[in-house]
Amino acid sequence: MIRITPNVAIDESAIDVSFTRSSGPGGQKVNRAATAVQLRFDVANGSLPDDVRQRLTDIAGNRINKDGELIIEASNRRSQARNRQEALDRLVALIRRAAKKPKSRRRTKRTAASERRRLENKRRHSEKKRRRRYTPPPEAY
Repeated sequence: MIRITPNVAIDESAIDVSFTRSSGPGGQKVNRAATAVQLRFDVANGSLPDDVRQRLTDIAGNRINKDGELIIEASNRRSQARNRQEALDRLVALIRRAAKKPKSRRRTKRTAASERRRLENKRRHSEKKRRRRYTPPPEAY
């Protein structure tokens, strides 16, 4: 079990890890060694509470495929073990972020002074616009 928070833990068997060859510079080693890691975690059928699962789905966005799997790829490091650890750390960080309940917004009142300033600015603006209006000249007879 991987402990995320005191209330949330995921089973290591729920994580599928596969290794592929990295892309980019690196010469012969890149062509031979499978050091890049692709980590898959089934969010839909995982052992996460419903509210955490929903927030994780929102946070992860397009990293979740149509089957409900969260896919994390890591290929920054040169060794397979370090890439695997980096991918696991990213997964844990994502789930930790999803486990935090967002603060509910408390509506606040405007201060009396700010309301006075707002109304005064509105009056000034209205007066400026009123002065710009076209008034036809009086007809001379």
